[in-house]
Amino acid sequence: MPAPELVLTPSEMKQADLDAIAKGIPGIELMRRAGRAVADSAEKLVSKGGRIVIVAGPGQNGGDGFIAAALLVERGYRVSLSLLGDLNRLTGDAADAARGWKGEVGAAETAPFHEADLIVDALFGTGLSRDLDGAAGHVVDRMNGSGKPILAVDLPSGIDGDTGGVRGIAVKAARTVTFAARKPCHLLMPGRALSGPVAVADIGIGREILEAKGGELFANNPALWLHALPKPGLSSHKYERGHTLVVSGGATRTGAARLAARAALRIGSGLVTVASPPEAIGVNAAHLTAIMLKGCDGPEGLHNILQDPRLNALVLGPALGVHAGTRAMVAVAVQTRRSLVLDADALTSFEGLVSELHGVFRHAPTVLTPHGGEFSRLFKGHPDILDPESKIERARRAAAYTGAVVLLKGSDTVIAAPDGRAAINENGTPYLATAGSGDTLCGLIAGLMAQNVPAFEAACAGAWIHAEAGASFGPGLISEDLADLVPSVLRTLLK
Repeated sequence: MPAPELVLTPSEMKQADLDAIAKGIPGIELMRRAGRAVADSAEKLVSKGGRIVIVAGPGQNGGDGFIAAALLVERGYRVSLSLLGDLNRLTGDAADAARGWKGEVGAAETAPFHEADLIVDALFGTGLSRDLDGAAGHVVDRMNGSGKPILAVDLPSGIDGDTGGVRGIAVKAARTVTFAARKPCHLLMPGRALSGPVAVADIGIGREILEAKGGELFANNPALWLHALPKPGLSSHKYERGHTLVVSGGATRTGAARLAARAALRIGSGLVTVASPPEAIGVNAAHLTAIMLKGCDGPEGLHNILQDPRLNALVLGPALGVHAGTRAMVAVAVQTRRSLVLDADALTSFEGLVSELHGVFRHAPTVLTPHGGEFSRLFKGHPDILDPESKIERARRAAAYTGAVVLLKGSDTVIAAPDGRAAINENGTPYLATAGSGDTLCGLIAGLMAQNVPAFEAACAGAWIHAEAGASFGPGLISEDLADLVPSVLRTLLK
């Protein structure tokens, strides 16, 4: 199993570069290796003898472009190089790289993009600190309007490396080549959509340096959590695989709980029970077979059910109702220190009251699974949590505040743990945007936690498996399909 994929912020990557230089790799050598990687990537996109237009910026990114240009000429390509700014004002390694280019240097504002078979965007990298406007914005607008494929160097110019947001205007790249590690913008939207497929080039910065400068942010894929995924042995039995309890809403609000319960069963929870209000028992009984059913009359009923210590994981929230009774059920669950997944109504019931959740989940494994609207309602009045532009930072602050793992849903779901670890999910599909999909996700996570998978790993695995199942179905997906798609995903993971 490969090591988990590290994702480094721009500031962490800058420190990693400096560390590599301090350990004996000259900065110009790192730039040469980066430029070579750009040239190699360009070669894969253009036939020999093709026309490549490289537009370089005034910093390190531009230096990569100069080196790539010289190499591509040596390899038989027709290369035009244009610079944004004054050649005489380049400094440091970028100036050294420019001296190795023997061709003409045109003005970026008039670069012949319409003649290109490929455009190489070497304008701005991770160091961009302001919105693109003026001449830079005009160049990017012309690049995008050319209709030609664009290879971005490090990241598409105009994308914020930390947040994935657009700084005024941004390049729409067909592909991106980055160095040593992907950056948050390659996984967060809209940066991910504007980057195209991203290739990571090894320029000689070892993993030990990357881990020392980063090491807490990951791409969410099986390398991160597969070691924790349960794999039953020959002597395993259902009582060893945990017992998940899902609390149902009233008679007209029962479907969400059943979706979560079925997902928990499919992901491997040995037993699953739906706790039903008295008026909904008949409705739930008509739909349940392998899933058991217990009557549960409010918080006191939940307290009585949880006297059975074998019920070790709990889902609260889906269609449970937004009211004080839901908050009381959360309090009961916290007191019993069960593994807990809270979603939907269990979160919205605390709108304006999130101070009641400050640090309460530090003593029991808990995962909160809000979408953006629920997150905003839950943390209303807490600008320190809501205001950061970075989705990663918002999730991390929420996790630190509550003591729970926070899974902030979306096309770029972020999972953050109270200890600072975070992961970005990238295998989502728009077909998951259907009623009940989130309820299924809750069940997957709780079913894993019932099998003693730690909360962070359960949330990461649940999000990835959920997305993989949805993508395997595609158009026409409804939430009822998801649980039945899980076994094929597990079969591939556990083979």
